[in-house]
Amino acid sequence: MIRFAKSEDAQSIVAIYNHYILHSHATFELTEIDTDEMISRIHKVQKEFNLPWLVMEIDKEIVGYAYATQWKARVAYSKTVETSIYLHKDQGGKGYGKPLYNELMSQLKLLGYHAIIGGMSLPNEASQALHEKIGFIKIAEFKEVGFKFNQWIDVGYWELIL
Repeated sequence: MIRFAKSEDAQSIVAIYNHYILHSHATFELTEIDTDEMISRIHKVQKEFNLPWLVMEIDKEIVGYAYATQWKARVAYSKTVETSIYLHKDQGGKGYGKPLYNELMSQLKLLGYHAIIGGMSLPNEASQALHEKIGFIKIAEFKEVGFKFNQWIDVGYWELIL
């Protein structure tokens, strides 16, 4: 089941996200976040930006989430968003990413968005494959723009025109 995130989901979302903070370069955050911070982020996306934040539940457990946020603040960018998706560390490769991302794209179409940007640290074969399976095209790669775990990390950007 895919549905809109609620405040009560924040603890499960934090558990998923903090794994990536501590053990991967999928996010450039360096320290774990708490449930209150995640509630604030969810509310900002849903209330301030009026954008979707979705969760996927299997047997009443959240196995992943996806959301969109403002790409840039200037008004001319108002029909472009940046998306993110995270799956529980034990749920990758089970086919959950595509339906979750597809539902996010459907919601964004309904809201009138035109361009979707997906950024990812590189290498990240799983995320790249997911984005390209959905129709995203690689448009940019920035060398050594992130620094985590005592190493420089490249970032790539993929785009999908709805």
